[in-house]
Amino acid sequence: MTTTPPQPLIIAVDGHSSCGKSTVAKDIARELNIVYVDTGAMYRAITLFAIRNGMIDSNGINEPQLEEALPNIHITFNFSPATKQNITFLNGINIEDDIRGLEVSQNVSAVSAIGFVRRHLVTLQRQMAQNTGLVMDGRDIGTVVFPMAQLKIFMTASPEIRAKRRYDELTAKGEKVDFNDILQNVVQRDHLDSTRAESPLKQAVDALTLDNSYLSRQEQLDWIMTQLKNKNLI
Repeated sequence: MTTTPPQPLIIAVDGHSSCGKSTVAKDIARELNIVYVDTGAMYRAITLFAIRNGMIDSNGINEPQLEEALPNIHITFNFSPATKQNITFLNGINIEDDIRGLEVSQNVSAVSAIGFVRRHLVTLQRQMAQNTGLVMDGRDIGTVVFPMAQLKIFMTASPEIRAKRRYDELTAKGEKVDFNDILQNVVQRDHLDSTRAESPLKQAVDALTLDNSYLSRQEQLDWIMTQLKNKNLI
């Protein structure tokens, strides 16, 4: 009698911008010793490539040029033991700091809304889970990329709290930014992400809501570990 091997554990973390999805996903990956994939960084990398190569200007995005360039855009991740963080590389170059700036943030929702960009990255993301368990965060992981994920989490927090977190993150890096500009960007991204035609941000019907407006990092992780135990996944 043959038995079907257990399916690799897939955890999908979706939610609004700047609500700490990547932080939570990294913590889960470390706790469970599984792979972490930052899909937001993948879209940011493509946005940065488009900006640097003159594909985005006041008239919008040169979509034919971007689509032609996609096969030449190679995105990889490397774990840094020193910082205990994933580092994003674009064509072999470390772009981790570059993709977190306000210019990329102001354009990434528009790039993410392009159908051929999403289809290209969804294919890559699914390939990453063929032989291993992983935790992946983004906007459409539980609804589009991995609708059969064993645990789906939808994260949110108030726009003001999310803007303050982003403001603190950027000023800690020495960037001069305006809080109101960041808050406007957060609200605008919520609207764009939720109303785009291609894979809009929405909560999967079987996703668990995690409002982390007033939760510590450890409290978030403890909550998720409890959900995994309740579902007999760990």
